[in-house]
Amino acid sequence: MNLSHTFLKHFDSLEDPRLTTHNLRHNLTDILVITILATICGADGWTEITEFGDAKEEWLKTFLSLPHGIPSHDTFGRVFALMNPQKFDACFSSWIKSLEVDTNNEIIAIDGKSLRGSGNKRKNEKILHLVSAWAVNNRVMLGQVKTQEKSNEIEAIPRLLNMLDISNSIVTIDAMGCQKNIALQIIEQGADYVLSLKDNQPTLHQDVANIFELGEARQFKRMLNKRKVEKVHDHGRTETRRYTLISARDPLMFQVRWPGMKGIGMLEVTRTTNNEVEKSKRFFITSLDEDIDGFMRAVRKHWSIEINLHWSLDVSFREDLNRARAGHSAQNLATVRRIALNLLTQEKTHKRGISCKRKTAGWNNKYLMEVLKMGTAQNA
Repeated sequence: MNLSHTFLKHFDSLEDPRLTTHNLRHNLTDILVITILATICGADGWTEITEFGDAKEEWLKTFLSLPHGIPSHDTFGRVFALMNPQKFDACFSSWIKSLEVDTNNEIIAIDGKSLRGSGNKRKNEKILHLVSAWAVNNRVMLGQVKTQEKSNEIEAIPRLLNMLDISNSIVTIDAMGCQKNIALQIIEQGADYVLSLKDNQPTLHQDVANIFELGEARQFKRMLNKRKVEKVHDHGRTETRRYTLISARDPLMFQVRWPGMKGIGMLEVTRTTNNEVEKSKRFFITSLDEDIDGFMRAVRKHWSIEINLHWSLDVSFREDLNRARAGHSAQNLATVRRIALNLLTQEKTHKRGISCKRKTAGWNNKYLMEVLKMGTAQNA
C-alpha cells in the first residue's frame, strides 16, 4: 500500500522531535503509523502498541520500512512525549480540511471534555481539558484546542472557531460559551448559533425566563412565536418535549440585545417513568429567525457530541483510564484516538459499534486497510 495515497500524507510535515535524526533506528513515519493502526485495533498504551507491532510485523513490512523491526514501548512513549502537540493538531486540521466536510445545514456542536487520567496530584499536574467541535450530520470531529481548566473554555472556543469553516451551519454551545464575543464571531464567520442559557449569565437568564413566564400566562397570545411538540417513548419512559421560539421582533424583547440574536427559545420537558412525573425547562438565545424546525434540530442534536464523541472515547477507547502523562503524551495520544475514531466512524460497510469495529480491524488486515482509506475525501 502506498501511504501517500492515504490521509497520512497530511502528517509528512511533522517534525521529528528527537534531538537528532542522525543514526536513528526508527523513523517517525513508522512510529506514527503503527501507533494509529494499533489504536484503531484496540491498543490503549505504549506496551499494547508495541505488542500490536510485534504481532503484525511481517504485514507492516509490506508498506513500512522498519529497518530495525518494531520500536520498543519506551521509544513510542518518548517520541509522543516530545512531539509538539500544536503541530500535531495542525496536521490533524489539515487532514480534516482536505475532507471538504459540507457544512450546509450542518449542526456543529462544541463542548469540552476532561481527560481524567492525565493529571497527577502528587506532582501538582492538572487534568488536561480539550474543547472539541463535532459535525453532527457528517459524524466527524472537526478540531480541538487544549485548555488547562474547564473555566477556560470561554478563551478556548474563539480559538477553535478560528480553525474551522462553519459557514451556513448552526453552531450549538452549552452555557459556558454563551458570551457576546463568541456570538459575534459565529455570525461573522457566516453561521447561526443556538446558545444555552444558565446562571453564568444571571441577568440575561432571568430576563428570558420572565418573558416566557409572561407568555405562558397569556398562552402566548399576541406574541410573535412558533411552537412544536414531540413525544419520545424509550425504555418504559415517555418524554414530551415542547419547543417554543419567540421572535426578537416581539415588543417584549427590547431588553434582550445580543449580536445577531433574532430569537429566544425554550425547551420544556415532561418525563414520565412508572407514573412519576419530572418537569424541566431550558432556555436559549439564537440567531435563527422564526425557524422552529432549525431550533428543534439544533437543541436535540447538540447531545450528539456527548454520545458519539465523548461517550465513544470514554467507553470504546477507555480514555479516562489512560495514564500517559509524560511530556506531551496525554494530548498527543488524545489526538491519535480522535484520528482513530474519525476513521472508524466514517467506515460504513461494517454495521457495528465502534468497539466491534476496533476488534474486527485487529483481526482482519483487509478491513483495517479499508478503515485507513476512510481518511481521503473520495472515501469519507
